[in-house]
Amino acid sequence: IVYAGDARFEFIMLPRNVGKRKAQIAAISRSSGDLILNVDSDTTLASDVVSKLSQKMRDPAVGAVMGQLVASNQNDSWLTRLIDMEYWLACNEERAAQGRFGAVMCCCGPCAMYRRSAFVLLLDQYETQLYRGKPSDFGEDRHLTILMLSAGFRTEYVPSAIAATVVPDGLAAYLRQQLRWARSTFRDTLLGLHLLRGMNWYLTLDVVGQNAGPLLLALSVLAGLAQFALTGSLPWWTIGTIGSLTLIRCGVAAYRARQLRFLGFSLHTLVNVFLI
Repeated sequence: IVYAGDARFEFIMLPRNVGKRKAQIAAISRSSGDLILNVDSDTTLASDVVSKLSQKMRDPAVGAVMGQLVASNQNDSWLTRLIDMEYWLACNEERAAQGRFGAVMCCCGPCAMYRRSAFVLLLDQYETQLYRGKPSDFGEDRHLTILMLSAGFRTEYVPSAIAATVVPDGLAAYLRQQLRWARSTFRDTLLGLHLLRGMNWYLTLDVVGQNAGPLLLALSVLAGLAQFALTGSLPWWTIGTIGSLTLIRCGVAAYRARQLRFLGFSLHTLVNVFLI
């Protein structure tokens, strides 16, 4: 409504909800600029985000770049506070580390900029992705990033480009989000395994850890439950190992962020164990 009369903007109203991927393609097909900024509808950008992302895109080798995500509703509940810390870790540990090698594995949709010439080059592959024989309706951000890397472009992270996005404030919505993201992670990681041969060994370790970690956690929990069911004894070794690794991770995050609140992120492990 605010920009409806602004000649700099053109609004496209699709006849029905066709999903994010087709909506993106409809807009990009009508665009002409060198750079494409993707912003989710529940996201607010800092005033300098566009300039900071476009500065990184001056390098023609960069095909996509993302900013740092924070939860705009972080004070709503204990869950939104955990998710805000989860986003900080995902951006400033995972994406920041991957960005050192020019290979951020997923430029997140709330705040991502793409090179239009690269996007157009990959448009057919992006539009026709299938999942179990049907057009895919999830994992757009990760799949597009993998396509960018496959085409030889770098993908980067700009921590000073801040985007505040609304995160789930209930466990049911959070579970649906996490399951959708997990499907995308496993599926598109398999599609991008061929990239690892030409990348730094750290990225191979990172990808293996991201995918094997949740599976090992699930296996450990199942083994602990089996021990308790069969012997009646608590799996103290499993509990101690998971607890120690959790405290180490949260302690490192608290030190790096200079915020003691990250010690409370230990609760997220319980959410992982008993829900996700």
